[in-house]
Formats: sequence, C-alpha cells, structure tokens
Amino acid sequence: MNPTPPLLCWLENDTQQSLRWHSESGMAPPKRVQIADDRMTADAAYKLACEGTGLLWRGDFQNARQLLQALARRIDKKPEKSAKKTKAPASGAEAFHLHRQAQSQRARVLAMVLIPFDADFKIPLRRAPDVQQACSEAYPLAAGETATPFVASLRELLGVVGAHEWRKKGVEITAIAGRIHPHYGVFSPVRGEYIDLVAKAPLPGNELAFDIGTGTGVLAALLAQRGIKKIIATDQDPRALQCARENLSNLGVAQQVELLETDLFPEGRAPMIVCNPPWIPARPSSPIEYAVYDPDSRMLRGFLAGVAAHLEPQGEAWLILSDIAEHLGLRTSAELWSWIEAGGLQVVGKMDIRPQHPKTADTSDPLHAARALEVTSLWRLKLV
Repeated sequence: MNPTPPLLCWLENDTQQSLRWHSESGMAPPKRVQIADDRMTADAAYKLACEGTGLLWRGDFQNARQLLQALARRIDKKPEKSAKKTKAPASGAEAFHLHRQAQSQRARVLAMVLIPFDADFKIPLRRAPDVQQACSEAYPLAAGETATPFVASLRELLGVVGAHEWRKKGVEITAIAGRIHPHYGVFSPVRGEYIDLVAKAPLPGNELAFDIGTGTGVLAALLAQRGIKKIIATDQDPRALQCARENLSNLGVAQQVELLETDLFPEGRAPMIVCNPPWIPARPSSPIEYAVYDPDSRMLRGFLAGVAAHLEPQGEAWLILSDIAEHLGLRTSAELWSWIEAGGLQVVGKMDIRPQHPKTADTSDPLHAARALEVTSLWRLKLV
C-alpha cells in the first residue's frame, strides 16, 4: 500500500487550498506559503525564502527562472567585511562540513520557488516549456498509482530537465567506444579515470564476474566487452537497474549481463568481483548523492567485510576508490587497511591515476587543497 503523499497547503482568494507535494530530496513541504507573481521583487522573495516561506508562482514561467537566478546571486554574494573576518578552516574536515552546510542552506532557500503541475505534467503558467517527457522519466507512477496535480520546486524541475538532456545526449566513454545514457537520479560516469583503470587491469579470468552497485552499468558493459562471459550486476535502486538495462542493450552486451535488485552481493561465488562504492563518508542530501556520499562508509565496509564469502579461492576483488576522504580528514588510510585485513583480504596489486576533471585546477573551490592531492586507485584484493 502506497503511503499518503504529503500536501502543500495555502490560502488563496480567501480559500484554503492544497495539492500533492513532490520532492526528490525528501524535503518537507513549506509550512508557510505565499502566492507570488511577476510583481514580486527579488529582494522581497529572498527575504521570504530565507525565512522558509514557499513562493507558489502564478506569473510568467520565464520570470520565475529569472527570479531563481536572482536569488542564487544574492546567496553567492559574499560581503567584503564578513569575508575579511572569516577565518580559514582549521582542517580539511572542517572545510568540507562548512562547504556542505553552505550547500544545504543554499539548496533550502532556492527550493522555496514553487511551480504547480497538472496531472499530465503540464505547467499551467504563461511561457512554460513542455516538460512532460522529462517529468514522466523522472517521476514514473508506481503500480496502481493515479496521476494527480502536484507542486514541486522550480530548482528540482530544472534538475529534471537537465537530466533529461543528459539522458538524450549521453556521455562518451572512450573505454567502451560508446555512450552511456544516465537516467534521472543515477550518477553519470563523468569521471572517466576509474573506468580507464578497469579497462587496463589484468583480468583474473573470463568466466564470471560480479559488479556490485552497477549504477549506469558502465563497468558491467566494459567487463562484457573485455570478454567476461557472464556478469551479475547488482544495485538496490530500481532506477539504476532500469538505466543499466537500457545502456547494456544499446551497447549490445545485454545477453552477457544479469541484473539483480539487491544490497551488495548476489548468491554464490565468483572469480572476479568489482565494486566502485561512493567515495566520501558523509550523509547524502538527495537520492542522486548516494553515488557520491556513503554514510559511515557503509557500502565500503560492507563490501570489504562480505566479499570473502563470495570470492572464489583464487579469485580477485577489485575495489575502485578515491583517497579524497583521506585528504578531507573524513577517513584515514589506516582505517581502510584495517577493513581490508579484517575482511580476510590481502592486497596483491594497486593501480593509481590522478583525476582530470576541471575542479582539480579550480583554486576558488573550497575543497581545492584536497582535490589537488586526490588519487583514484584500483585495489586488487585476494583471500589471505
């Protein structure tokens, strides 16, 4: 039985009204809501949004977008006086937590601009774009669920539209000589260095491999192209499995890959097990961030603790992991080694590569010091 969806309630024309509230990040509907249109100034909107008042838009859609941009500029503007007084963070961990706190606050304020949707995903506003296809991809109906009008934040809608464009265009992956098309809520493999490591590492065999946390299916596709006869790819997110299914089919390797909805391992053993867990031990603030943030290193520790029970005696487990958490002070190298040893594993090889993404050279990034030192590694592990 589906849970009752939350409602956004407001007063309009002296009448109490309500609509279904939708938030992919799990944000609760604002308790205070004010009707807003083209007459509202950016300063007035900013004050209300900072106070947690939702602004239900009734004006021109394109003006709502401009208002959102104006709010972002006000958030990002740093007063010179306060900037001079602000002390540099004492540690990488402090810099990270301050950065995440600022990101969270920024997201909360920008999420206060609200857009109404009809049941068929049309937006009943002037100059509103056609977002029906993008929304139907991001918000599929559950079995037995009936489409109803709803309200969501404009910021979320823009993310849905952006994801739709990424899905259409795809991401070129040199190692597989093809494109991966990420779905909404499934992390895009834009950082190709870890894929290059998997493409170059010597295979321990070609009969069977487990791909743990497959996501878009990019590593399963690569292993299939490298000659692995059968791959069992797991994920606990139905969106990811649907995404992987389409990508594997497009790349012509679907017959080699079995997709399974489960947490971590399938039943049985394999001579090769691959896992690229989230790299940063922190709490995600939205579903898509689960590919980046792993609270208390749950997936990493679960993989290392359980892989021995699923690995063939002479097999190899490949752990693909960045050391960014170590440079941020969120995890130590000693902790990682202790988890490897506690799992009954030994390191028989390690391949390293430095990331090439633009943030490594962006000195204005609050986390630049850690990013400049980051190394991504493929750890080749065997049973002790």
